[in-house]
Amino acid sequence: MVMFRRSALLALGIVLAVAAQADTLRIASWNISNYNGGRTSDLQNAVYGTFQGRQFAPDVLFGQEILSDSAAISMRNALNSAAGSPGDWAYWNNGVGGNNQNVFFYRTSRVNGVASTLIAAGTTTTNPRDLYRFDFQITGNANGEIVSVYNTHMKSGQTQADEDRRLIEANLVRLNANSLASGFHPVVLGDFNMRTGTEQAYQTMTASTGNDRGRFFDPIGTSGTWYQQSSKRFVHTQDPSGTGGMDDRHDQILMASTYNDGVGLEYVGMFGTAYSTTTWNDPNHSYRAWGNDGTSYNTSLTITGNTMVGDSIAQSLVNVATVNGGHLPVFADLQYTAVPEPASMVALGAGLLALTRRRRNRN
Repeated sequence: MVMFRRSALLALGIVLAVAAQADTLRIASWNISNYNGGRTSDLQNAVYGTFQGRQFAPDVLFGQEILSDSAAISMRNALNSAAGSPGDWAYWNNGVGGNNQNVFFYRTSRVNGVASTLIAAGTTTTNPRDLYRFDFQITGNANGEIVSVYNTHMKSGQTQADEDRRLIEANLVRLNANSLASGFHPVVLGDFNMRTGTEQAYQTMTASTGNDRGRFFDPIGTSGTWYQQSSKRFVHTQDPSGTGGMDDRHDQILMASTYNDGVGLEYVGMFGTAYSTTTWNDPNHSYRAWGNDGTSYNTSLTITGNTMVGDSIAQSLVNVATVNGGHLPVFADLQYTAVPEPASMVALGAGLLALTRRRRNRN
């Protein structure tokens, strides 16, 4: 009888473990810098090249500075034809025919239910580019949360007028995120073009207000001033190829508190813990500025001896970014509760039940 009880408990434990298995989705942002097609081999190597077992390989990629719909098609085709690619990339481009639009690239086997909402059309006095929220669900996510991503490319420049236009866009993002229902999990990412977290636009997105439903947080807790700060060199993304060198954190991924509430969809890492100031390989975070090993402060990206991505991928990242100044991609992993295949569960349950019965009959 003791043997039966232990076997039954073991069977139940294994079934529950399989039913509650976790999986991850990699979300990324990349200002690919005036992309009008081409750069194919470098783009492919940057995304699917491997160094010491590490690979960019996002599941969803939010691009900025995609110059046309034909450019979006070119990038999608490059992703699909890369060695090692699963070949299931699609794209969603609401800025057809417009310059410098933001495009959503995604793997059709990993996400579903893709939809978009226009928050505000771009103008010459407000947000410079169309601002969209992209919603999707993760395929196989047992909880069915909706990921809502604001793909932004805010006004560049450091004049008061530039900051004012960034503030307008930040307000649009925050107000819309505040209005989302509980099943939506907001993220804002892209090229913020901000040098410091004290800028009003950044504070608008991250500060506590009367409605914190749409409040965003930096998952790597690295606030303050980023521009020309050596202590922030491991999170700098701009400029890997230009004469100015790697000196700023223009590109970021901010997340709502729902990615750190211990329920369902979660950030993989110690949410809000400050990123390391001594190594790129911070074990507390899945968040990375891909290619930045911290040795490029105020210089172009280190190629020879790059300890994060190696020489080949580093060279490709520089080549992709060469046009009109460039940026490195940033990514983070999200963890969710995966649903096992029903057939697998049935087979596993039947096998465990049969094993339990055999053991019981022997006692």
